[in-house]
Amino acid sequence: MRVSALWGLLSAAALTAAHLPARNYTTHDYYAIHLASSTSPTHMATLLGLTYEGPMGALEDHHVFKAPKHDNDIVDDAVQELKRRRRKRNADPSPHPLDSIHFTQKQKIKPRHVKRNLIPERDVARASPPLDAAVMAQQAIARELHIKDPIFGEQWHIFNTKTPGNDINVTGVWMQGITGKNVTACIVDDGLDMDSEDLKDNFFAEGSYDFNDHVDLPKPMLSDDRHGTRCAGEVAAGRNNACGVGIAYDSKISGVRILSGEITDMDEALAINYELQKNDIYSCSWGPPDDGKTMQAPGLLIEKGMVTAVQEGRGGKGSIYVFAAGNGAMNEDNCNFDGYTNSIYSITVGAIDKNNLHPYYSEACSAQLVVTYSSGSGDSIHTTDVGANKCTKDHGGTSAAGPIGVGTYALVLQARPEVTWRDVQWLTVMTAVPFDQPSDWTKTTIGRMFSHQFGYGKLDAWAIVEAAKTWKLVKPQAWFYSPWMHVKKAIPQGKQGLASIFDVTQEMLKNANLERVEHITLTMNIEHQRRGDLSVELISPDGMKSHLSTTRKDDDFPEGYKDWTFMSVAHWGEKGIGKWTVIVKDTVENDKTGNFTDWKLRLWGESIDPAKAKPRPLPTANDDADHDVIDDHPAHTTSIDVPSAGPTPTSVPTDLPDRPVNAKPSVAAPAPVSSSTTAAFETPISATPTPSTTAAPENFLPSPFPTFGVSKRTQIWIYGSIILILAFCASLAVYLYLARRKRLRSSRDDYEFEVLDDMEDDEGGARTGMLNGAAAGKKGRRAKRGGELYDAFAGESDEDLLSESEDENGPYRDREEQEYDEKAAMAGGSDGGSSGSSSNERRP
Repeated sequence: MRVSALWGLLSAAALTAAHLPARNYTTHDYYAIHLASSTSPTHMATLLGLTYEGPMGALEDHHVFKAPKHDNDIVDDAVQELKRRRRKRNADPSPHPLDSIHFTQKQKIKPRHVKRNLIPERDVARASPPLDAAVMAQQAIARELHIKDPIFGEQWHIFNTKTPGNDINVTGVWMQGITGKNVTACIVDDGLDMDSEDLKDNFFAEGSYDFNDHVDLPKPMLSDDRHGTRCAGEVAAGRNNACGVGIAYDSKISGVRILSGEITDMDEALAINYELQKNDIYSCSWGPPDDGKTMQAPGLLIEKGMVTAVQEGRGGKGSIYVFAAGNGAMNEDNCNFDGYTNSIYSITVGAIDKNNLHPYYSEACSAQLVVTYSSGSGDSIHTTDVGANKCTKDHGGTSAAGPIGVGTYALVLQARPEVTWRDVQWLTVMTAVPFDQPSDWTKTTIGRMFSHQFGYGKLDAWAIVEAAKTWKLVKPQAWFYSPWMHVKKAIPQGKQGLASIFDVTQEMLKNANLERVEHITLTMNIEHQRRGDLSVELISPDGMKSHLSTTRKDDDFPEGYKDWTFMSVAHWGEKGIGKWTVIVKDTVENDKTGNFTDWKLRLWGESIDPAKAKPRPLPTANDDADHDVIDDHPAHTTSIDVPSAGPTPTSVPTDLPDRPVNAKPSVAAPAPVSSSTTAAFETPISATPTPSTTAAPENFLPSPFPTFGVSKRTQIWIYGSIILILAFCASLAVYLYLARRKRLRSSRDDYEFEVLDDMEDDEGGARTGMLNGAAAGKKGRRAKRGGELYDAFAGESDEDLLSESEDENGPYRDREEQEYDEKAAMAGGSDGGSSGSSSNERRP
C-alpha cells in the first residue's frame, strides 16, 4: 500500500504542471473526489472502474476521475454498498480503501452566471460641458505622463472634467510611478482579446486558460464575448495609441474564460483560483441572475477553492477577490442573496455614476464594502473593446465598477506587496470616502460611516495607496462560532417582529482567540410560504444594525431560507462582546405564514495571539451537522413591535483628500444598546429563555376552547369549518327526517292533495305545481344549502363562506335538481317525494 501511495503521489506531481485533459460532458461523466493523502488515486480508479484524469488544481488531495456517460453515481453507490454490508452482523470490520474517500461529487452542468454589464438607462441626463480649468489640468497630466491614448480625455472615471472630484483620484498615484508594476489581475469572464492593441503588451498567457473550450488562450469566440475584454481594459489597458488607459496601466492582465459555455462546479473551482501563485487579483463581474427572486450560493468545491486561494495564494498572503455587487436594485434584489458577493473572502463593489448618484440598478446589502464609478446620468465607462484597435463608450453596470476596484488594488499591491487579503479589506474600510448623498449613513464603532447602499463610501486610489505605505499588518484571522439557536416559533405578521438574542461573553472570545470583529455571518433556517415577505435585521452589542435580508416583491419561493448564510461588514472593528439580536419580520399581512426555526452566529476577525492562530480548515459538507444539538447557552426569543418604515435617509459629512467637495451636514452616531435591553425599539425586549418550545398563540375564543397550537387567523378558519360541518349534519338530519315522512305519505291508499301558493324558482320566475306543500318548500331550500356546503369544502375562502347570498338562487344551485323541479311542476306531483330523493342522491 505504501508503494502504491508513493507512486500515486509521484504521478500527481508530474501531472500538476500540465492542464487536466479536456472534458467532454456529452460522452463522459466526471467525479471530483477528496482522498486521504496516503491513498493512490490510480489504485482508487482501478477499484471503482474509473479513469484517473489528474489532481484538481490547487486543492490538495482532490482528484478528477471520469467514466463513460451513465445514470447512476458510481462512487456514492460503492460507498453506500460498503456501509450496507457493514451493517450486517457478519460483515468484515477491517479498513477498506473506500474509507479514504472524504468527499465525492458527480459533476453536473450548472446554470450559466449572468454578466453584470450595462443595463439600458431609463432617464438620460444632458451632459454638462467640461470646465476649462479641469480640461487644462487633465491635459497637463497627460503630457507629464506621456499619455497619448485617443479617448483618455473621455475617461471621466479617471479624471472628471465635468464634475471635478467625482472620479477614482488616481493621477497623483501615477505621478509617483505607482502604475501596477509586478502585479497580475485575472479577469474571470467570457474571454479576453489578447490581440487588442490596447491589451497585448500587458497580456499574461501563463495565468490564462479557457475552461469553456479547454484550450490555453481565452480568446473571445461568441458574438457577445465582449464583457471580459472591456473589464480588462479598465484594469490594464496600456499607455499607447489605442483607446484609453487602465487604472493600473503597467500591470499584467490574464484571462480565465468560464461564461461562454457549460461548466460544472469542478470547472468553476479550478477557474476561481487558477495559477494562484501567478495571478494576484481575480476580477469577477458576474453572478446569479439579478431578478429579485434567485437565491444561489457557490457549491462546496468552489468554496474550497476560494478558501485555498486566500490561504495559499500570493505566497500565503492571500488572493484578492473582487465581485460586482449586482444590477437588480430595480427588482428589489439584494446582494446578500448572492453567495459570491456575501462571502467574507470577496470585496463586493457597487456603483455610483459621474455625479455621485446611486444608479437605479446597483444593489444594496450589508455585505457591500465599497462603491466606485460606472454608468448613469447619461454617460458610461469608456474603455477597450474586442478588436485590434476598437473602443467602447457603453460599458456599465456594476460589471464596470468592479474592475475599477481591481485596478486600484493592483496599485495597492505594488505600493505594499506584503499586505494580506484582509489588510486590503481593512484599507478599503479605513480610506473609503463617504459622500453627500441621502442614504442610511450610520457612524460605526470605529468612527467610519456605513451605508447599505454605498458601503463605506467610494474608493479613492490616492487615499488607499497612501495608507497602504505605512499600514500596520493585521494579525492572523480568528473566528467564533455560536451554537445553533433553536427558536421554533411562528413569525408574527405586520408591525410585529420575532427577536432572538444571544449573549457573547468575553470568555467566549478569549477562548476563540478573537480580539476584534471584521465580518459577521449568520446562518439561518426559516420555513415560510413566501420567501419574499421576509426581512432580517441583526443588531450588535454596540447598537449597529445590519439589514441582512430585505423583502422582494417577485420572490414567491414557498420554502423560506434553508441553511442560508448572510454576511455583514457593518460591524467592522467592534469588540463583539454582549447581546447580538436577530430580528425576523414577516412584513406582508396575507395568508402566507412561516416559522423561525434556528440560527447560528459566526464572528470573524483579528486574533489576540498570532502564535495560537491556525488556518481555517477547508469547509466540508458536515460543517453544520450539529443542527439538533441543544447547547447550554440558548437564545432568548420574544415578539416585539418594530417600526414599519425603513431608516430615514441622511447625508454624511466628509472631505475628499485634496479634492473639491461641497459642504456637508453632520450625522449623529447611533445610541449604543444596553447589555440587558435592545434600545433600538420603543418597546424593550423582555427576553424569555424558551429555546425549543413554540410560543403560545393568541386565543380566538375564551380560554376553555383549544387553540390547536396555531394563530388566531387559523383558529377562525378551524372553528368556522366546524360550524359549517355541524350545520351540514343538522340539515342532512332534517332532510332525512322529511324524506322519510314523504315516503310514508306516498304509501297511503288515500292520497291527499292541496294547491300550493306560487313560489319563486331558482331562475327568479314563479314555480307552481301539485306537490306536497310543506315537503316541497323545505326540500328546495335544503337542496340549495346542501350545494353551498359542498362547494365550500371544495376550496372557497373564509370570506365566501361567511357571506350571504343576495337572492335565493345563489351560485351553488344544483342543476339536476333544478331541472327535476321544473319537470315535476309541469307533470303533477304523484311521484314528487321519491323523485326528489333520487335527484339529491345524484348530486356530486
